[in-house]
Amino acid sequence: MKILVIRFSSIGDIVLTTPILRSLKQQYPAAEIHFLVKRSFYQVIEDNPHIDQIHTIDGDLNEKIKELKLLPFDYIVDLHRNLRSLRVKRAVCGKVCTFNKLNVRKWLYVNLKWDTMPDKSIVDRYFEGMELLQLKNDGEGLDYFIPESKAIKQDDLPMSHWAGYVACVIGGSYATKKFPVEKWKEVVAGCPYPVILLGGSEDREDGERIIVAHPGKVYNACGKFNLTESADIVRRARVVVTNDTGLMHMAAAFKKKIISLWGNTTPQMGMFPYYGFNNIRQNVSRLSVMVEVEGLSSRPCSKIGYDKCPKGHFKCMQLINSQYVVEQIHAFWQNA
Repeated sequence: MKILVIRFSSIGDIVLTTPILRSLKQQYPAAEIHFLVKRSFYQVIEDNPHIDQIHTIDGDLNEKIKELKLLPFDYIVDLHRNLRSLRVKRAVCGKVCTFNKLNVRKWLYVNLKWDTMPDKSIVDRYFEGMELLQLKNDGEGLDYFIPESKAIKQDDLPMSHWAGYVACVIGGSYATKKFPVEKWKEVVAGCPYPVILLGGSEDREDGERIIVAHPGKVYNACGKFNLTESADIVRRARVVVTNDTGLMHMAAAFKKKIISLWGNTTPQMGMFPYYGFNNIRQNVSRLSVMVEVEGLSSRPCSKIGYDKCPKGHFKCMQLINSQYVVEQIHAFWQNA
């Protein structure tokens, strides 16, 4: 049996598909599991042992569809559900399993602030769409695999951080999902532990602005490491403070203690840190604290994010209490 799983992007969304991949391999051990993804996100799953073959898209989808049509798939598991995945499903043979994106509920939530979203992770919604395969969630949470050959070396980090550190993920796909630099400065100033800043090369300048007053305590790793190496830095951290971004989900895959910072998006969308057993309201305080400004009439203002606050005030991040974040770091560190 051959099963094609579709998820084109992005980092966090692909990590959130890993419980499906693991369960498919466990419950259908003789099946070939194929995965269709954009080439730019290949690194996220290239070392996943539950995938037998990865198909990448880099340009013309029609050419990739021609290749896929030569493979007789028994099932197509669509975990993206957009027009491009629809084109694949229409052209490639196979019974289709997919999930409910809840677009109407999301529209009501964003535009009218009517929260009718279910109290569950998107992972649980994925499994609800797997009835044809009778797939069961094993409750083990997310996966991210780092081969020893791709792990960082101790010497890659400052000696001052070898005994432990807080990983602060300052990057993000949209500006309205990123904790402001001045707020990070407040957190770093109050944090009594070594800190490593993580993000892409586009975040390096912000990182330099954050460390300026604390160069010995804070190491700016933004843009210095590739995705898997950054994930390894997260894996080695004692505490992770993060925006709503891909490394947050990797941290959950490693069962790290996470303090997540929420701006224009909210956990109710189903993209909160998922450990395999928790919904939003369950008490997972031993592993996860979600920090947000509750009761703000402008939240959420988008399903994804914006390049700048549409209201101009960015209260959803500016009003987060930095001292509270520091207190949560200290509590997690003491109980690590």
